[in-house]
Amino acid sequence: MNTIWVVLIAIAALIAGVALGFFIARKYMMNYLKKNPPINEQMLRTMMMQMGQKPSQKKINQMMRSMENQNQSDKGKK
Repeated sequence: MNTIWVVLIAIAALIAGVALGFFIARKYMMNYLKKNPPINEQMLRTMMMQMGQKPSQKKINQMMRSMENQNQSDKGKK
């Protein structure tokens, strides 16, 4: 009877640890990506130049706003 309780407590602790770890890691990654966005203006400018386009600051700003709006709408859907 004692071993059954030990096994049940171990399984419950494992499940709780996995769930807690998942939510902590998710929160950490969301904050990290918010502080360090994957694409910045310099990267966008370089990509446009590689595609053969001459990037103007107006076009860069427009694309950055478009990406930010897309991110906001994705957050709103979730």
